[in-house]
Amino acid sequence: MRINMDFSQRVVIDTEALDWVDSPAKGVRRRMLDREAAESGRATSLVSYEPESYFPAHTHTGGEEFLILEGTFSDQHGDYGPGMYVRNPVGSSHKPFTKGGCIILVKLWQMDAEDQDFLRIDTREPGAWRPGAADGLSTRELHQFGNERIRLSRWQPGARYQSHDHPGGEEVFVMAGSIADEDGHYPTGTWFRLPDGSRHAPFSDEGCTLYVKTGHLD
Repeated sequence: MRINMDFSQRVVIDTEALDWVDSPAKGVRRRMLDREAAESGRATSLVSYEPESYFPAHTHTGGEEFLILEGTFSDQHGDYGPGMYVRNPVGSSHKPFTKGGCIILVKLWQMDAEDQDFLRIDTREPGAWRPGAADGLSTRELHQFGNERIRLSRWQPGARYQSHDHPGGEEVFVMAGSIADEDGHYPTGTWFRLPDGSRHAPFSDEGCTLYVKTGHLD
């Protein structure tokens, strides 16, 4: 199984149009966005846990990061509600579960082994947002290591960003609202990936909130 593993290509996916695919764990299903192999290697997915479901204890050989979109996700280290951003570095272990059900955006096998930060960030804390690089934009920084940068970006209605390129590429998940550029319109639930050196001029007529990762695709 290989899904969207050519990082030189632009990829746009309406995740709401994808079927949920059963995982090896009962009650846990996935919408696969990119994937290196069936149950190993690099993967980016939306993962849905039904109430009272769990995944067996496992070690993150390539690290894991995830963002809670709906519900509450838990493991032996704590409970994580909507808006929580978590990083479990290479070599870490946990046994995830949920009591009431949840949906999370998960990225596996995409960390540098030297990046050993455990992060538990509540992105809904209002004081952590800062003005962005254009009028009407604000940014919530989440993590940076080497060229990799992860943040949330909030756009007010009518906000526009000048044409710019992306050394190392860009990956975006539209959490709320919609964004557009000269190549298309991307509503809530859209995941898109732009290759190293790509260029665009994004704008948002209605406003939006985005998960953004840059610099990691060169």
